[in-house]
Amino acid sequence: MNTFSRPSRRKLLKLTGAAALAASTPLVPSAAFAGGGPVPGKPRHGLSVFGDLKYGPDFTHFDYVNPDAPKGGRFIFQAPYWYYNQNSLTYNTFNAFILKGDAPPRMELCFDTLMVRAYDEPDAMYGLLAETVEISEDGNTYTFNLRPEARFHDGSKLTAEDVAFSLMLLKADGHPQISQNIQELLDAEILDEYRVALQFSGKQSRQLPLLIAALPIFSKRYYTAYDFSQSTLTAPLSSGAYKVGKHAVGRFVEYHKVQDYWGNDLPVLKGQKNFDVVRVDFYRDLQISFEAFKKGEMTYREEFRSKIWATEYNFPAAEDKRVVKKNFPDGRPSGAQGWFINTRREKFKDPRVRRALSYAFDFEWSNKNLFFDLYERTQSFFENSEMKATGLPTPEELALLEPFRDQLPESVFEEAYIQPVSNGSGFDRNLLREASQLFSDAGYKRQGTELVGPDGKQLTIEFLNNSPAFERILNPYIKNLERLGIKATFRLVDAAQYQSRLNDYDFDICSRRYSLNATLSEAIRTSWGSAAAKTPGTYNIAGIADPVVDALIDKALEADTRAEMNVAARSLDRVLRSGHYWVPQWFKPVHNVAVWDIFGHPDITPPYFFPVEDLWWIDQEKAEKLGKAG
Repeated sequence: MNTFSRPSRRKLLKLTGAAALAASTPLVPSAAFAGGGPVPGKPRHGLSVFGDLKYGPDFTHFDYVNPDAPKGGRFIFQAPYWYYNQNSLTYNTFNAFILKGDAPPRMELCFDTLMVRAYDEPDAMYGLLAETVEISEDGNTYTFNLRPEARFHDGSKLTAEDVAFSLMLLKADGHPQISQNIQELLDAEILDEYRVALQFSGKQSRQLPLLIAALPIFSKRYYTAYDFSQSTLTAPLSSGAYKVGKHAVGRFVEYHKVQDYWGNDLPVLKGQKNFDVVRVDFYRDLQISFEAFKKGEMTYREEFRSKIWATEYNFPAAEDKRVVKKNFPDGRPSGAQGWFINTRREKFKDPRVRRALSYAFDFEWSNKNLFFDLYERTQSFFENSEMKATGLPTPEELALLEPFRDQLPESVFEEAYIQPVSNGSGFDRNLLREASQLFSDAGYKRQGTELVGPDGKQLTIEFLNNSPAFERILNPYIKNLERLGIKATFRLVDAAQYQSRLNDYDFDICSRRYSLNATLSEAIRTSWGSAAAKTPGTYNIAGIADPVVDALIDKALEADTRAEMNVAARSLDRVLRSGHYWVPQWFKPVHNVAVWDIFGHPDITPPYFFPVEDLWWIDQEKAEKLGKAG
């Protein structure tokens, strides 16, 4: 196993530059003009990958918001999702866009972006800092026309100079999940104070300009004085709707609404950013965080533990309906959640070994006895979406797969691989027998109680985790592995060490969930691309390095239509599943939410994202009734 140190800027540029070698071919016409869109060079208010926009240039607000939502109050929660170097259990820096350190979730609330997503469209974006955007005929230059009223929190103007500086800084020194994905951005040219032209290589994917439009914009003056590449607990100068307020490292951070925020009245923000304070609390133990919620110290909780959801909402506040449980639909692809196997380690290089490990996990028993039948088994890297492969390959899929037949196992051309189904006993002898045969085929032998590999050593596996909640799930799995002769252990480490070990790929197996958008973006390169397998801090924790995977990623990102993208994704799914890089876990197509009943929320839940802290508000009458109006 190789342990990676943090790369120098030169080394990082070299590594991320390797991603360009696998980039897609030039795109003509560009994404902006797909499906009969606007003509080249004409200013437009939004971008989408595959066609027209839902909202016209004169729209006043998104359909899924309450444009008259009241403002004020506090929203207190433990973050259910996070980005880049953010850590939900602790923090030691406010720099959330580099690899170094652990930042608190929701630092993104502090930074404006060129454009923002519409969560009721698969990939559409509309102007925030940028009022309009113009696209050259060849699709390789995007000129953003900035709103002159944009300001940083110190009152200074946000200009094209700040945009150009920020994007090139992120390309050079940003977190690998950013820098790796934007290498086809060649330059950002300042045309005048409020116009900046982004120059692409011609090999960029259709999604890349949209990904860049969602990146944070920094103050050039501030980051000329301060080193962007370093961790710091000094709150940065920013321009967003919120700024860092009160905080205590490892305990909480508050984001305070900027009352004179320059963008308050823009259509893309109407009915949003309603809370005066968004507070993120940190608990290293999920049970302790649940106790804090029961006491009212937190007011919102998205529940990820089925046992608690099914059996423990019987405390006084829940019984008298001060706390209520709600389910909200989740229309996003659920992605891939599972125990990912570090193929950088010699003992896991044989796919038969990796496949055998899945036979020891009894999902059917776990779902019944541990999860109260609340989950479905994850099978696909694109679960809960049209990108999931099913049955035999279609003719369109075969057209993409056939050129690689001599590089692929025959199973790719058969029924899409499905995880073994147990008898639900927790000790399915037939499945364990099949696992033993796979190990034998891979050169392993049983010597007494030990499964010994070709190197003469017993196979050992350490499951790395930062939460004790997984121990009850892993223990039955570990017991079955021990029945096969494997020495398996559960290793619990603190949040900072966990993130550090993941960044350096210093683990055997760890649990991870990949969530995806309905339109694939450059981010899938950092999840499954070969270049990412060698770069510290990417999402490619399994170390997938397969030229066929790289080629199919290109096909998915080059697609001219959503139908073509789905075909490429299904083909990619087949290849990834045949590699047995993981032991898939489970999913549910809903958000299980419990709240102290003080909130109002829109009638419509947007299908492609669930940013409660942006869209909900305090219902003053309810809050006063519960004594939480302050």
